[in-house]
Amino acid sequence: MVSENSAGFRARDGFAIAGVVIALGSVLVMALGLWKWFVRATVPVVLNWPGGSWAFGIAAGVIVAVGSLGAWWFSARHLGESRLRRAGRGFGMSVCGGTAFAVLMYVLASLPARNCPSYRDGCQYIPGTGSAFIACMATAALLGWGLYRVESARAEVRRTRERERMRKLRKKGKGKARKAR
Repeated sequence: MVSENSAGFRARDGFAIAGVVIALGSVLVMALGLWKWFVRATVPVVLNWPGGSWAFGIAAGVIVAVGSLGAWWFSARHLGESRLRRAGRGFGMSVCGGTAFAVLMYVLASLPARNCPSYRDGCQYIPGTGSAFIACMATAALLGWGLYRVESARAEVRRTRERERMRKLRKKGKGKARKAR
């Protein structure tokens, strides 16, 4: 049987959890709204920089590709790493990935919303956002593909060197096949 005291405690916990969920939801909605307002207020200025929307899109694409590569590089785990080094890798991965994600979201948020009427001030199309988006995606895709090709070629060279080293060691009788003898 549940005592009256513990039932009240459960109700209090339920109200606390509901309050936290409501508070976090409202903070999230406010943050998304502020982000959208910030983007819509700054995009006309950014797109009027020298080079226009195409240059901004290319720069954003480079940041997205290089930030993603940095996050991928920091995510590699190594055996026997200290906690400080793991924390540093986690911090580096979050900074690189967060920067790439923030720039991508900036470019996406500059486009008018799907369910937004064009007669509202915050919903109107800003000239140049479409070309900036296309330039960003094309640059990120091409640069990402190029960086992937370079990294995979380097990895293949490393694997080839390791295979050659192991072959020489086996020839001398000091390689992996030594245990089999």
